[in-house]
Amino acid sequence: MNILVGWETSPETETLELMLNVGGHEATLCGEVAEFDSALQQTDWDVVLLSLSFPTHDDSLEVFERTKVALPGIPIVGAAKSADINHLIQFILQGLYSHILRDEEGNFILLLMSMLEAANENMRALRAQVMAERLRKEVESVRKLQESVIPDDLPETNGYKVVGRYEPSEIRVDGKNMVVMAGGDYYDSFALDDSRLVMLVGDASGHGVKACMSIMIMHTLISMIRNSRYANTADFVNTVNDRLCQSDIVQDEGGFITIIYCILDTSTNTIEWTCAGHPLPLLQNLETNEVIILGDEEQIGLPLAVMEGWTYECISATIPPKSRLLIYTDGLEEAFPTSGDALTDQFGVKGIIEAMQESRDMALTDALEHIFKRSSDITEGIGRHDDTSVMMIESD
Repeated sequence: MNILVGWETSPETETLELMLNVGGHEATLCGEVAEFDSALQQTDWDVVLLSLSFPTHDDSLEVFERTKVALPGIPIVGAAKSADINHLIQFILQGLYSHILRDEEGNFILLLMSMLEAANENMRALRAQVMAERLRKEVESVRKLQESVIPDDLPETNGYKVVGRYEPSEIRVDGKNMVVMAGGDYYDSFALDDSRLVMLVGDASGHGVKACMSIMIMHTLISMIRNSRYANTADFVNTVNDRLCQSDIVQDEGGFITIIYCILDTSTNTIEWTCAGHPLPLLQNLETNEVIILGDEEQIGLPLAVMEGWTYECISATIPPKSRLLIYTDGLEEAFPTSGDALTDQFGVKGIIEAMQESRDMALTDALEHIFKRSSDITEGIGRHDDTSVMMIESD
């Protein structure tokens, strides 16, 4: 701890120097105003000890004001003579951080180091609190930017209903308060024409600004080319991947994006999709309550922005009447309890399937709510460690 001391010449000076230069602390004692003002030009002080009679009783308040201006954010501890309470009050009113009374025997010196250390630690804690609040506001701004590209209303067409939901990760860090994190999840749905409906869910690696910017870049790119004519979903994803491979923001520090891009043809009740490193969709037959995974792991391509020129696969399936299709990001299945193992005890695809089966007789929005609740419940109140996006489609 670097200590700047302004102290008038007195018998205490030598004792002060001995008592303050201990335990790795370094104190610079200034007995002259010019010397003290020169020291104020330095910026590495952790705390200031100022006699409220330095250099004289009448001039000390002016020195204090200059110190505040020169060293904002550095705690100033004042030492006032016991009989000069009115003088001390002036300093307190002007923002003196803390003070100690100087007894005639000089015993106060024994308490000085503890007071200076406490002032330094308290100021560090205050700075940390201020920084944490600034970071919280930054995270909130990033989160709002991310959520701004997630649609509020999803299209309904030809007997198909579509619902979607996004939840940021919420981590309980102190046993009581939840901290909402910014992430890189994204979903969207839009009509290509009267019979074809696009549904996509994406997930950028990591959290915070970078993940958000990666998703914004992908969203902008998809918006630019979504009305172009592509033979199938694979050709579209091939184009998106090649362009994202040229983005330094997405690829920085090994970043990537997973996506599942689907086109539902409501005239033929068929769906085709392309998967880039993303969880496969789940199809539920509402009459039998059977839930199956569409496709297999061999049909999952590399995440986007990993390898330019990678050829993705187009997969198709028939959507039977009275069924539901679920596409989601891995935050849903990777929820896990505090008392268990993050890998073996997570919610998993099995938990999602069970939640879908439990909610078979619920309305579509209620079923989606039930799936989220079951995933959240398994965390035992600590919240999911990854943001989560889900889209659910139901056919009549």
